Amino acid sequence: MIALQVMKGRLEAELNELRGQISELDGDLEAKPDYTLGAGDPAVYQWEYNLAQRDRAIEKQHAVQAALQRMSEGSYGLCLRCHTEIEAERLELLPSTPLCAHCAQTRR
Repeated sequence: MIALQVMKGRLEAELNELRGQISELDGDLEAKPDYTLGAGDPAVYQWEYNLAQRDRAIEKQHAVQAALQRMSEGSYGLCLRCHTEIEAERLELLPSTPLCAHCAQTRR
């Protein structure tokens, strides 16, 4: 199994980076473009893009926070669905993943 301290450091660094991204995107979203019919501001597209980026960053932030919580509870690295050990290679690539590869594939 991958050293927990190494993974914890990676997750904490990712969490800090996500917080910075969210803060920056919040600033970008403060100025709302004109949505008036027929007088739409071209900045609407950029605003919508920033909103989607912020939503994705918040979702990722929640996943990282959940992974850190599982670490503190001692259940990090165990699949939430089947309770088997998540593959080390998968954790290396996706440190915040809550599912093993098999469960992730059958999740649909």
